[in-house]
Formats: sequence, structure tokens, C-alpha cells
Amino acid sequence: MSEAGDSATKSRRAVPLILIVLASIIAVVSIFAIWAKRQLLETDTWVDTSTELLQDEAIQGALSDFLVNQLYSNVDVQAEIAAQLPPQLAPLAGPISGGVRQLATRAADRILAEAKVQDLWEAANRAAHEKFLNIVEGDGTAVSTSNGTVTLELGAILDQLITELGLPADLASKLPPEAASLEILKSDQLEGAQTAVDILHTLAWALLAITLLLFALAIYLAGARRRQTLRTVGFAFILIGALVLLAHRAAGTAIVASLSDVASSDDAVNSVWTIGTSQLTEIANGVILYGIFVVIAAWLAGPTSLATGIRDGIAPWYRQPRFAYATLAVLLIVLFWWDPTQGTHRLGPSIILIVLLAIGTECLRRQIAREFPDRVTAGSSEGVAQSIAARMREARERRVAGRQAPDAPATAVGDSRAAELERLAKLRDSGVLTDEEFAAEKQRVLSAS
Repeated sequence: MSEAGDSATKSRRAVPLILIVLASIIAVVSIFAIWAKRQLLETDTWVDTSTELLQDEAIQGALSDFLVNQLYSNVDVQAEIAAQLPPQLAPLAGPISGGVRQLATRAADRILAEAKVQDLWEAANRAAHEKFLNIVEGDGTAVSTSNGTVTLELGAILDQLITELGLPADLASKLPPEAASLEILKSDQLEGAQTAVDILHTLAWALLAITLLLFALAIYLAGARRRQTLRTVGFAFILIGALVLLAHRAAGTAIVASLSDVASSDDAVNSVWTIGTSQLTEIANGVILYGIFVVIAAWLAGPTSLATGIRDGIAPWYRQPRFAYATLAVLLIVLFWWDPTQGTHRLGPSIILIVLLAIGTECLRRQIAREFPDRVTAGSSEGVAQSIAARMREARERRVAGRQAPDAPATAVGDSRAAELERLAKLRDSGVLTDEEFAAEKQRVLSAS
């Protein structure tokens, strides 16, 4: 019978752990899905990222080389310069063309750093992304797979470069349309992109909801071990964030190696990867931060002397909803002012965070009320004074009890033991003490002389 009971206890403890492992696996996939959805399907996020890309020096250099190469590949710059020179100076067109190319690269670097050109870049990226969304999220009647190419048009920036170099103003009109554009999505990739977008729309938040439900179910099924299970969930959050960061680093190394044809392009490709996936690392860091908060909350509700002392100290105020939730409000104001993660400036994650913190506050408030039922809870100064006086009186009574003669009546000792055992049972039932901790404390009380 005892073995059957032990087996049932182990089974009950194993189920929450299995749920936490399953939720953690789904959470890792969910983080990547949420990041991809935000980065690929939110125009403002796309534009903000592209603007940050252009502000990077390595990317500016790569884009400068692209623009100058496109100019010299599609226009006979030497002939254009010769046409502008007197006949006797025409032989100098070749050397001048080579010098202009070097000047063009430096000029491109300079104009790409100008606010006016960065505004043109932002507008081009916004237009390209809106076209991308129209194609992949449309009903398929307006755009077909044959003409569904999405390009980033850089004609306006190239015009600015031509003007900066003092070349003929009509030179840009001689360029073929594809010379000043970067292809983002090819026609033959449209069907795959539409499928990927449909999957992202379905998975991103569905996986997150499943993850949170599994974590909540694990805590609910833990029974008397809910505090320990909550602590395990916190460590799981930390592990999830760390795994995402490791996967991000490994993927970045592989992608940079595969996309960089020469070592000189490594910096640009690495910058594109780092900036383009910055939201992914922010989400991972946010999950780690949330995990740390959860572990601290589980510790604060635990049986350690420091945690118990903290709860004892805040009991006269924290038992009252108005003080408890005022403290929560201050915490939320500080948290949203700090804005450490993406979740604190997005409506959905912010609501989830507020709800979870409110639940945690209420659980802690009720635990304190059970542990310290004799604490004065009036918010007035008189009530606080009474609470302090009561605690001083209790301390004095404990000191007096400690000096009791060895031959104190057995009945008094028995009553004291019974009261202590009852208090320990309440702590176990509320989840403050584990079964093992309860058994150890019970043995200590029964063995005391």
C-alpha cells in the first residue's frame, strides 16, 4: 500500500515536469515564429529595421559599391565624360572616368549618411514592403505568380549620386529599370512565401497560447508543490531564452559563412544578420528577464528565513488590497518606464504581463494573510503602531517562554506542540512547505524536550 502511494506521488510530480518540458519546446518554436511574423509582416518594423541597416557603416559601404557598380556597368561613363570635354581633351576621358569612380564611391558613402537620402531609403522600403504584403496576403486575383516580383527601388538615391558627381542629369534615364533595384521576392518564390505567411499567421500566437496554458496547467496540477513548480517554470524561461540566443549565434555564423563570397563582405553580411534579427535577441533576453522575476517570486514565497522575514515585515500593509495593488501599480510604472523588452510596448504582451503580475500579487497577499493572521491591517498610523506593539509583545512572550522552568506542565508543552504542528500543517497546505520540509519540521517539534 505504501509502495502504491509512493508511486502515485511520483506520478503526480512527474506530470507537471513533463508539461514544463513540452511547453519549453513549444516556446522555443513560438519565439522564432513571433519574431518572423513581426519582422516580415509588420511594415513599421520592416522600415525601422531597414533604416537601422542603412545607418550601419559596413552596410553603407556595401550599398555604395552596389550603386557605383550598377552605374558603371550600365552606362559608358567614359563616353559621357568625353562628350562633355573639348575635342582636344577627349583622350583624358579614360583617366577622368577612373578617378570619378573612386570619387563616386566616396560620394556614395557621404550621401547615404545624409538624412534626405535616408528618408528616400525609408520610403523605398515602405513601398516595397507594402507591395510584398499586398502580394502574399492578397486574394491572388490582383497579382499572379508571373508578375509578383518585389523589388526595392533605389532610382531616387542613384539620381542623387549622379547629381553629386556632376554627371549629366539625363544619365539616370539611360539606365535600364533593373539597374537601380534590389530584388526582394522573385515570382517563382511567391507561392512559398504565401504559404509561409499563412503558417506564421496561424502559429505565432497559437503556439504562445499553448505554451502559457501548459505552464499554467503544470502549476495547477502541482498541488502542494506549486511554489516549487513555479520556480521550475522560471528556470525553464531562462533556459528557453538561452537556447534561442545559442541558436541565433549558430545560425548567424552559418549564414554569414554561406552568404559572404569574400572576406571583405563579412562585416556587411554580419551587420545585416545582427540588425535584422535584433528583435529575436530582444525577445530572448526578455524571456530570460521574465524567468528571473518568476524565480525571485517563487523564492519570496518560500520558507527561507530571509523570505519569511520579508513577508513578516510587509504583512501589516501587504495583507490589504489597497497597499498590495498600489505597490503593483508602482512596479508596473517603473517597468514600463524602463521598457526593458519588446513586450512592454506592445498591447498584447503588456496585458498578459499585467494579468500575471496581478495574479502573483494576489497569491502572495493571501499567503501572507494565512501566515500572519494576527497582524493589524489598518492603514492608519494607529494601526501600524498597534502592529508594531503586537510584534514586540509576541517577541517578549517568546523570550519568556524560552526561560520556562524545565518542569513546566506537560499539558502546556503538549498544547504548544499541537499549535506548532497545526501551524506547520497550514504552511504545507498553502504550498509554503514541501512534504519533505513538513516532515522534517514535524520530527523536530516532536523530538523537542
